[in-house]
Amino acid sequence: MRSTFSTICRTAALASCAVVASCAKPPSTVKTIGVTLLTQQDEFYRQLKDGLQKAADSLGYKLIITSGDFDLAKQQSQIDNFIVQHVDAIVVCPVDTKGIAPAIAKANAAKIPVFTADIAADGGQVVSHVASDNVAGGRLAADYIAKAIGEKGEVGLIGEPEVQSTIDRATGFTDELKKFPGVTLVSSLNGEGKRDRSLKAADDMLQAHPKTSAIFAINDESALGVLSSAQSRHLDSLVIVAYDASAEAQKAIAGHTALRADVAQQPGSIGGQTIDAIAAFFAGRPSVARIAVPVRIVDADSVKAMAAAKPQ
Repeated sequence: MRSTFSTICRTAALASCAVVASCAKPPSTVKTIGVTLLTQQDEFYRQLKDGLQKAADSLGYKLIITSGDFDLAKQQSQIDNFIVQHVDAIVVCPVDTKGIAPAIAKANAAKIPVFTADIAADGGQVVSHVASDNVAGGRLAADYIAKAIGEKGEVGLIGEPEVQSTIDRATGFTDELKKFPGVTLVSSLNGEGKRDRSLKAADDMLQAHPKTSAIFAINDESALGVLSSAQSRHLDSLVIVAYDASAEAQKAIAGHTALRADVAQQPGSIGGQTIDAIAAFFAGRPSVARIAVPVRIVDADSVKAMAAAKPQ
């Protein structure tokens, strides 16, 4: 009798412990979002990351942030890992616009919604793409350059044809130049979005076209490479226009170098609006396929005005 009673007590105790354990560890309701950035070495992407994190924190989402570091295979592996972890959504800033499509398709097959930020993907199903209005930014750069050189002269373009955002900038630039018949685009070279490669591309361009009056570079790293090339040749009159408006580029603009202007983006806003798009999807609200974040031109005067406006 005592043995039977003891067994009943042990069974009841185990059941009670199971109930307590169950109550102590309820199923997680926190949404987890996997993020793979293009890089974390660039100030633009650090600000975009901060925008993502701030918005995610405000909504109680967990972010797993990684970086492709310009390596397509690495970024594909990161997406594979997100799928294995059963994240609730994935944010991609593609290393390669076309090359990333198969990885996105894998996420689609796993029923994980994919969102892109800054750089679009060419392939796979993406719920929303959030980025600067890059075509408009390219147009702003062309308009600035045309007016800076008196609407007459030879100009060049240092591009990056591997990613959609920079393709869009180049498209806006070349389309806008058509409004200025006296301005001729004499060369378009690939700087890969990197300073050293863009310096070499600028050297080649200026060697082949010594009468070049202006160059549009599709990001600040490219523009700073072009600036180094121009300074080595003492081309102080060359007009360089960049894209991103990083602190280093703004310093060069304020210092009245050949880097005269920059197309300023809002990376923090891109990050925040990407999380907003994900929240709308989770809530079952209609998704917007493309969300364009405004851009603007900054020159020496506006850079100095922004610096004066900052709290001391």
